[in-house]
Amino acid sequence: MSNLNEEPGEGHSVAAWTSVVVMLVALTGGTVAFWFGLAWLVWAFAGLLVIGAVLWPALTAAGLGAKAHHSGAQ
Repeated sequence: MSNLNEEPGEGHSVAAWTSVVVMLVALTGGTVAFWFGLAWLVWAFAGLLVIGAVLWPALTAAGLGAKAHHSGAQ
């Protein structure tokens, strides 16, 4: 029987952190570019946002995703 207090470890991985940081940079950069009226740069950051979204499953498939945490206590 599993312990209900155990966290599944979602988001605690290189894949998750890398993807989230890339998407945050894309959102921030896109917002600044929009504010300055640079449409081409807004679209470039939109492309980076898509790359960030694809990065998470790609890095997880490469073995950088969350690892299962098994406790010896039952």
